Amino acid sequence: MKEAYFTPTTLEVTARRMLLQLEEFRRRRSRPFTPPSSALLVLDMQVYFLDPSSHAYIPSALAILPGIDALTRAFFEYGQPVIFSRHLNSPEDAGQMAVWWRDLITAENPLSEITPELDRSRGSIVQKNQYDAFQATSLEEILRSRGVSQVVICGVMTHLCCETTARSAFMRGFEVFFTIDGTATYTEEFHRASLLNLAHGFATPVLVGDIMAAFEGGNESS
Repeated sequence: MKEAYFTPTTLEVTARRMLLQLEEFRRRRSRPFTPPSSALLVLDMQVYFLDPSSHAYIPSALAILPGIDALTRAFFEYGQPVIFSRHLNSPEDAGQMAVWWRDLITAENPLSEITPELDRSRGSIVQKNQYDAFQATSLEEILRSRGVSQVVICGVMTHLCCETTARSAFMRGFEVFFTIDGTATYTEEFHRASLLNLAHGFATPVLVGDIMAAFEGGNESS
């Protein structure tokens, strides 16, 4: 069952509680965040997941939207890359997505558009057809061409596209910073499970405010 484990009023407290439970991993494995080496990956913030009338609606997604908007503006202001992913499928490229899910996000579906509440004018858009935003896309090429060594991940869904892309980034040699309050999925249980797995072996869990503070202070953050 879907649940709004993040709301505008509970987001900060709930996310900080999640971060506290991961503190042991942060102490042992966290990496310093360096803004000039970074890029922001905004995954699948499409109307398909944000519209309450959609069967794929994520109740917690609207709560994370202001934080993602703040991140995109900060990266834009400091001239760092922002890459938006847009998930689309056709019968030819869906693969197991067609087997696993009852509905595919097609290009013809108006809900497939990235939400207009995010400014995409200075970012890049990568179209993907699997959970992994690196698979069969130009994402890695874009990052390498900009000298990026660190990626900050936000968007939806935490335990599917966000977690898969985080693991893929790690395997490609990028340092991964995974936003606790900048990602969302259907249930808190799914969300926490991803955070635990990623903090153990793939990514540094962070709050949106951690990343914002690094930009505002001009210093490294961890």
